[in-house]
Amino acid sequence: MNGQAWLLLLEGAWTTLWISSIAIALGVVIGLGIALLRMARIPFVEQALVLYVSLARATPLVTLVLFIFLSAPTFGLAMDRNTAAILALTLNTAAFNAEVWRTAFIIFSREQKEAALACGMTNGVFFRRIMLPQMITSSLPGLINEMSFLIKSSPAIAVIGIVDLTRVTNRIAAVTYEPLPPILAAALLYMLIIGVLLKVQAIAEKKANRLAM
Repeated sequence: MNGQAWLLLLEGAWTTLWISSIAIALGVVIGLGIALLRMARIPFVEQALVLYVSLARATPLVTLVLFIFLSAPTFGLAMDRNTAAILALTLNTAAFNAEVWRTAFIIFSREQKEAALACGMTNGVFFRRIMLPQMITSSLPGLINEMSFLIKSSPAIAVIGIVDLTRVTNRIAAVTYEPLPPILAAALLYMLIIGVLLKVQAIAEKKANRLAM
Protein backbone atom coordinates (compact mmCIF):
# COMPACT_ATOMS: atom_id res chain seq x y z
CA MET A 1 0.00 0.00 0.00
CA ASN A 2 1.13 3.55 -0.72
CA GLY A 3 0.99 6.64 1.46
CA GLN A 4 -2.38 7.71 0.09
CA ALA A 5 -3.93 4.41 1.17
CA TRP A 6 -2.54 4.82 4.69
CA LEU A 7 -3.89 8.36 4.84
CA LEU A 8 -7.35 7.11 3.88
CA LEU A 9 -7.13 4.39 6.52
CA LEU A 10 -6.17 6.91 9.19
CA GLU A 11 -9.07 9.16 8.20
CA GLY A 12 -11.43 6.20 8.43
CA ALA A 13 -9.97 5.24 11.81
CA TRP A 14 -10.52 8.81 13.04
CA THR A 15 -14.17 8.69 11.93
CA THR A 16 -14.64 5.39 13.76
CA LEU A 17 -12.89 6.75 16.85
CA TRP A 18 -14.73 10.05 17.29
CA ILE A 19 -18.19 8.64 16.59
CA SER A 20 -17.60 5.69 18.90
CA SER A 21 -16.09 7.90 21.62
CA ILE A 22 -19.14 10.18 21.76
CA ALA A 23 -21.47 7.17 21.88
CA ILE A 24 -19.37 5.54 24.60
CA ALA A 25 -19.35 8.66 26.78
CA LEU A 26 -23.09 9.15 26.42
CA GLY A 27 -23.81 5.45 26.85
CA VAL A 28 -21.94 5.17 30.15
CA VAL A 29 -23.81 8.13 31.67
CA ILE A 30 -27.21 7.15 30.27
CA GLY A 31 -26.67 3.55 31.33
CA LEU A 32 -26.00 4.69 34.89
CA GLY A 33 -29.16 6.80 34.82
CA ILE A 34 -31.21 3.84 33.57
CA ALA A 35 -29.80 1.61 36.30
CA LEU A 36 -30.65 4.23 38.95
CA LEU A 37 -34.21 4.54 37.70
CA ARG A 38 -34.68 0.78 37.59
CA MET A 39 -33.39 0.38 41.14
CA ALA A 40 -35.84 3.08 42.25
CA ARG A 41 -38.70 0.75 41.24
CA ILE A 42 -40.91 3.53 39.84
CA PRO A 43 -44.17 2.05 38.45
CA PHE A 44 -44.45 2.06 34.65
CA VAL A 45 -41.02 3.69 34.34
CA GLU A 46 -39.27 0.48 35.32
CA GLN A 47 -41.35 -1.58 32.90
CA ALA A 48 -40.64 0.88 30.08
CA LEU A 49 -36.91 0.74 30.78
CA VAL A 50 -36.91 -3.06 30.93
CA LEU A 51 -38.61 -3.10 27.52
CA TYR A 52 -36.08 -0.63 26.09
CA VAL A 53 -33.10 -2.57 27.42
CA SER A 54 -34.47 -5.84 26.09
CA LEU A 55 -35.22 -4.43 22.63
CA ALA A 56 -31.93 -2.55 22.33
CA ARG A 57 -29.90 -5.59 23.31
CA ALA A 58 -31.83 -7.91 20.99
CA THR A 59 -31.86 -5.66 17.91
CA PRO A 60 -28.88 -6.05 15.53
CA LEU A 61 -26.88 -2.84 15.47
CA VAL A 62 -27.04 -2.50 11.69
CA THR A 63 -30.84 -2.75 11.87
CA LEU A 64 -30.97 -0.07 14.57
CA VAL A 65 -28.75 2.26 12.52
CA LEU A 66 -30.93 1.85 9.44
CA PHE A 67 -34.17 2.27 11.39
CA ILE A 68 -33.08 5.52 13.04
CA PHE A 69 -31.65 7.02 9.85
CA LEU A 70 -34.60 6.08 7.64
CA SER A 71 -37.39 6.76 10.13
CA ALA A 72 -36.15 10.18 11.34
CA PRO A 73 -37.68 12.11 8.38
CA THR A 74 -41.02 10.38 9.03
CA PHE A 75 -41.12 12.04 12.45
CA GLY A 76 -40.01 15.39 11.05
CA LEU A 77 -36.48 15.13 12.43
CA ALA A 78 -33.61 16.56 10.42
CA MET A 79 -30.87 14.06 11.20
CA ASP A 80 -27.63 13.68 9.27
CA ARG A 81 -25.68 10.44 8.97
CA ASN A 82 -23.26 11.17 11.81
CA THR A 83 -26.04 12.08 14.23
CA ALA A 84 -28.00 8.95 13.34
CA ALA A 85 -24.90 6.81 13.83
CA ILE A 86 -24.11 8.34 17.23
CA LEU A 87 -27.73 7.94 18.37
CA ALA A 88 -27.88 4.30 17.28
CA LEU A 89 -24.56 3.41 18.92
CA THR A 90 -25.56 5.27 22.09
CA LEU A 91 -28.93 3.52 22.37
CA ASN A 92 -27.23 0.17 21.86
CA THR A 93 -24.36 0.58 24.32
CA ALA A 94 -26.47 2.36 26.97
CA ALA A 95 -28.66 -0.74 27.26
CA PHE A 96 -25.68 -3.01 27.87
CA ASN A 97 -24.03 -0.52 30.22
CA ALA A 98 -27.27 -0.26 32.22
CA GLU A 99 -27.05 -3.96 33.00
CA VAL A 100 -23.41 -3.63 34.06
CA TRP A 101 -24.30 -0.78 36.42
CA ARG A 102 -27.38 -2.60 37.72
CA THR A 103 -25.27 -5.61 38.61
CA ALA A 104 -22.95 -3.32 40.57
CA PHE A 105 -25.99 -1.96 42.43
CA ILE A 106 -27.24 -5.45 43.27
CA ILE A 107 -23.94 -6.76 44.65
CA PHE A 108 -23.16 -3.62 46.66
CA SER A 109 -22.97 -4.22 50.39
CA ARG A 110 -26.09 -3.05 52.22
CA GLU A 111 -24.16 -2.96 55.48
CA GLN A 112 -22.10 -0.03 54.20
CA LYS A 113 -25.23 2.00 53.48
CA GLU A 114 -26.75 1.21 56.86
CA ALA A 115 -23.51 2.24 58.60
CA ALA A 116 -23.26 5.48 56.61
CA LEU A 117 -26.88 6.45 57.29
CA ALA A 118 -26.44 5.62 60.96
CA CYS A 119 -23.55 8.13 61.04
CA GLY A 120 -25.86 10.84 59.71
CA MET A 121 -24.70 10.74 56.09
CA THR A 122 -27.38 11.64 53.53
CA ASN A 123 -28.26 9.35 50.63
CA GLY A 124 -26.74 11.77 48.12
CA VAL A 125 -23.42 12.08 49.94
CA PHE A 126 -23.27 8.33 50.52
CA PHE A 127 -23.83 7.66 46.82
CA ARG A 128 -21.21 10.17 45.62
CA ARG A 129 -18.46 9.43 48.12
CA ILE A 130 -18.84 5.76 48.95
CA MET A 131 -21.13 3.86 46.62
CA LEU A 132 -20.29 5.30 43.20
CA PRO A 133 -16.46 4.97 43.51
CA GLN A 134 -16.82 1.30 44.46
CA MET A 135 -19.33 0.72 41.68
CA ILE A 136 -16.98 2.24 39.13
CA THR A 137 -14.18 -0.07 40.27
CA SER A 138 -16.33 -3.21 40.12
CA SER A 139 -18.01 -2.20 36.83
CA LEU A 140 -14.87 -1.09 35.00
CA PRO A 141 -14.02 -4.46 33.37
CA GLY A 142 -17.58 -4.88 32.10
CA LEU A 143 -17.76 -1.28 30.85
CA ILE A 144 -14.42 -1.58 29.04
CA ASN A 145 -15.51 -4.85 27.45
CA GLU A 146 -18.68 -3.16 26.19
CA MET A 147 -16.65 -0.22 24.84
CA SER A 148 -14.39 -2.64 22.97
CA PHE A 149 -17.39 -4.53 21.60
CA LEU A 150 -18.99 -1.29 20.43
CA ILE A 151 -15.87 -0.22 18.55
CA LYS A 152 -15.63 -3.62 16.88
CA SER A 153 -19.34 -3.41 15.97
CA SER A 154 -19.08 0.16 14.66
CA PRO A 155 -18.70 -0.93 10.99
CA ALA A 156 -22.51 -1.18 11.09
CA ILE A 157 -22.63 2.61 10.60
CA ALA A 158 -21.18 2.19 7.10
CA VAL A 159 -24.60 0.96 5.98
CA ILE A 160 -25.86 4.58 5.92
CA GLY A 161 -22.86 5.85 3.95
CA ILE A 162 -20.41 6.84 6.69
CA VAL A 163 -16.83 6.25 5.54
CA ASP A 164 -15.43 4.50 8.61
CA LEU A 165 -12.32 2.33 8.84
CA THR A 166 -13.96 -0.81 7.47
CA ARG A 167 -15.58 1.03 4.53
CA VAL A 168 -12.23 2.59 3.63
CA THR A 169 -10.67 -0.87 3.71
CA ASN A 170 -13.26 -2.17 1.24
CA ARG A 171 -12.72 0.81 -1.06
CA ILE A 172 -8.96 0.34 -1.13
CA ALA A 173 -9.33 -3.38 -1.78
CA ALA A 174 -11.77 -2.68 -4.65
CA VAL A 175 -9.30 -0.30 -6.31
CA THR A 176 -6.06 -2.24 -5.78
CA TYR A 177 -7.52 -5.75 -6.12
CA GLU A 178 -5.33 -6.67 -3.15
CA PRO A 179 -7.68 -7.10 -0.18
CA LEU A 180 -5.19 -8.56 2.30
CA PRO A 181 -2.89 -5.52 2.93
CA PRO A 182 -5.70 -3.04 3.77
CA ILE A 183 -7.49 -5.65 5.90
CA LEU A 184 -4.32 -6.30 7.91
CA ALA A 185 -3.72 -2.56 8.26
CA ALA A 186 -7.29 -2.01 9.47
CA ALA A 187 -6.94 -4.88 11.94
CA LEU A 188 -3.78 -3.24 13.28
CA LEU A 189 -5.57 0.08 13.77
CA TYR A 190 -8.49 -1.60 15.52
CA MET A 191 -6.03 -3.42 17.79
CA LEU A 192 -4.31 -0.14 18.65
CA ILE A 193 -7.63 1.49 19.59
CA ILE A 194 -8.67 -1.47 21.75
CA GLY A 195 -5.17 -1.59 23.25
CA VAL A 196 -5.51 2.01 24.39
CA LEU A 197 -8.82 1.15 26.09
CA LEU A 198 -7.23 -1.79 27.90
CA LYS A 199 -4.34 0.42 29.01
CA VAL A 200 -6.81 2.97 30.38
CA GLN A 201 -8.54 0.16 32.28
CA ALA A 202 -5.25 -1.00 33.82
CA ILE A 203 -4.31 2.54 34.90
CA ALA A 204 -7.77 3.18 36.36
CA GLU A 205 -7.73 -0.09 38.30
CA LYS A 206 -4.29 0.63 39.76
CA LYS A 207 -5.40 4.09 40.84
CA ALA A 208 -8.57 2.69 42.40
CA ASN A 209 -6.58 0.06 44.29
CA ARG A 210 -4.24 2.72 45.69
CA LEU A 211 -7.20 4.79 46.87
CA ALA A 212 -8.72 1.74 48.51
CA MET A 213 -5.57 0.97 50.52
